[in-house]
Amino acid sequence: MIMKNKYLIILSAILIVSCAKKTETRTSKNENVSSYVDPFIGTGGHGHTYPGATVPFGMLQVSPVNGISEWDWCSGYHYSDDVAIGFSHLSLSGTGIGDLADILFMPVNKAVDLSTNPISRDSIPYKSSYSHKNEKATPGYYQVFLENHNVNVELTTSKRTAYHKYTFKEGDTQSVVINLGFAINWDKSIETFLKVEDEHTISGYRYSTGWAKNQKVFFVAKFSKPIVNYKLSADGNTTDKDLVKGIKTSTQLFFDGAKNKELLAKVALSSVSVENAKDNLDAKEETFETTKSEAETLWNSALSQIVVETPTDSLKTIFYTALYHAQLAPVTFSDKNGQFRLENDSIVTAKNYTAYSTLSLWDTFRAEHPLLTLIAPDRVSDMVNSMLAFYDTKKILPVWTLYGNETNTMTGYHSIPVIVDAYQKGIRGFDAEKAYEAMKNTMMQDDRGLIYYKKYGFIPYSLLDESVTITLEYAYDDWCVAQMARALGKEADYQYFLNRSKAYQQLFDKKSGFMRGKSVDGKSWNAPFDPKHSNHREQTDYTEGNAWQHSWFVPQAVDDLIAIHGGNEIFTSRLEKLFTESSEITGDNVSADITGLIGQYAHGNEPSHHIAYMFNHANQPWRTQYWARHIMDTQYNTTPNGLSGNEDCGQMSAWYVLSSIGLYPMNPASGEYEIGSPIFEKSTIKLPENKTFMIEAEYVSHTNFYIQSATLNGKPFTKTTLSHQDILKGGTLHFVMGNKPNKNWGIKNKAQQLTKK
Repeated sequence: MIMKNKYLIILSAILIVSCAKKTETRTSKNENVSSYVDPFIGTGGHGHTYPGATVPFGMLQVSPVNGISEWDWCSGYHYSDDVAIGFSHLSLSGTGIGDLADILFMPVNKAVDLSTNPISRDSIPYKSSYSHKNEKATPGYYQVFLENHNVNVELTTSKRTAYHKYTFKEGDTQSVVINLGFAINWDKSIETFLKVEDEHTISGYRYSTGWAKNQKVFFVAKFSKPIVNYKLSADGNTTDKDLVKGIKTSTQLFFDGAKNKELLAKVALSSVSVENAKDNLDAKEETFETTKSEAETLWNSALSQIVVETPTDSLKTIFYTALYHAQLAPVTFSDKNGQFRLENDSIVTAKNYTAYSTLSLWDTFRAEHPLLTLIAPDRVSDMVNSMLAFYDTKKILPVWTLYGNETNTMTGYHSIPVIVDAYQKGIRGFDAEKAYEAMKNTMMQDDRGLIYYKKYGFIPYSLLDESVTITLEYAYDDWCVAQMARALGKEADYQYFLNRSKAYQQLFDKKSGFMRGKSVDGKSWNAPFDPKHSNHREQTDYTEGNAWQHSWFVPQAVDDLIAIHGGNEIFTSRLEKLFTESSEITGDNVSADITGLIGQYAHGNEPSHHIAYMFNHANQPWRTQYWARHIMDTQYNTTPNGLSGNEDCGQMSAWYVLSSIGLYPMNPASGEYEIGSPIFEKSTIKLPENKTFMIEAEYVSHTNFYIQSATLNGKPFTKTTLSHQDILKGGTLHFVMGNKPNKNWGIKNKAQQLTKK
């Protein structure tokens, strides 16, 4: 009897565990993954993200504005703040330059004086305090209670329409201030216009200059209640007319609050015209609640493209928030009818594609765009077509496009690797010959130092600031052009650009082990030399960094970089020292972008992002595994300070998304991913044709981050790279993890190395 009971107990336990496992698996497949996202991550520190509402790659980003013009308020919002001056409809996610925050709405419960020009936030008459205790953000939704006005604000969006829901205190005045003259940081209005069209509708436009030099935003807003009174103001003058124009215009609208406490507004924008904004406005039957629900559905679909399994909820929060941030930009720019405005004021039509802007290419070419080829391949060709549309205006590919304007921010022409990466991975929804023409013409013109690069084979430091960084990045762009030339059968061009892509060899100082500024004579170095020295964007050889951080940017020829260092031993010794050197940065004008330091490695800025994966090429993959995991553990967390530097439109987060599943595109246009250290027990990538690619990490834990062995579809796998094409076939990459490095896994023997050479 005792034995029988014992067997029953064991059998029951097995059944309970089995059911629990089935439930866990079912839950992981059907869970609301958007619930793990915390949009406040990155809104503190130097993350520069916003917490407001948007949909994946949406046209609108309706978000709170604090009203301070400083670096950490580049998105309009910073978590350290507790004052709001309104809610704008365009926001930048994680950039280092502040712009947008256009078309500002603010619900208030009293009449305010709009005739004065506030000299600071303190003198804005409609500002309000708020508490983070009464603030909430989820994908596609934002809510905050304005204490001074006793108004609860809720925001959501569709692809091209923002929805506002204001709940006033019973009996209070119901009013909304709209300010078109307000600007943050570099932006300023140059002409604005407001018109009360009827008792429910107001429209207008805002022309401004700033980071985007020719920014034209048209809008229309429809309210759920009739406007019973209003005041219009332009440059300090108030009028009772129904329209007003000036440099700075604003209005206060009053509504009848007798029947209910809620006031709703729908707002749509356009870069083209008020008529297009009206066309972009959602149909009448759409409500706040249905739009909020649809936004959540859209986010769940976008976030479910990669499903991760782990018992640690904080890791899911970091991962899915990163996956969320990686799909905020680029943003939809073309209207419902396909039209959009270019910086020369020409209106063009996107035919059979959606045009995108906010192309932060110096950052996003590294990991975000490669990530999109996995999770949103249908959008990639549209983004390439958008770059080609911008190319048509100046016959040069874009550098950093904001609201249809070329800002020429940062170095290189990194639309090139994005295009080549797409083509190499089989994405064909664009004209390849036109794309190649655009790439070739861009790299053969003379602007932005290319005249010196072509003449000397590198850029001499005396002729252009940031010469080392620019030379290295042009060399990489050249390599990318060469790959496209070869793919299209242009052998002469292939050889020409491949030869030019070796420009990095000109700048390598074997004695010091660094890439250094070289003089016009091609022999002498820029001296004195301090590899820790930083001088932000002027009289420097490096962009937002120093020699320690920029000397490794040769992703197209890592094996050759190792060779010119003197071999694996010297290379890995110097690479290891990057992470273990003291974190002192010298100089009187140190770049604020040098953040997230591990030794001299700066994860808070993009030039460092590929470096940890270079150990793979020097026969020390266990060091890649160690440092990749160390970066994940130390540079990301679940607080508002959870990003170690500017998010930069998705790049900081894309690094984590890919690294955490064990992959990283060290050379973003190669079509290959380096193997790192997976952090999740299982990651499932959803692919076209209902295929999946699974990455399993058996025994993975906080201490078990070293790869012991691996199989791909059941066969032994010993390479440290995996091709995009292998992923697209579907299957399973299975790792066995341990707490000590297996120094035999992923090692190339001498015969393999000689064959590769």
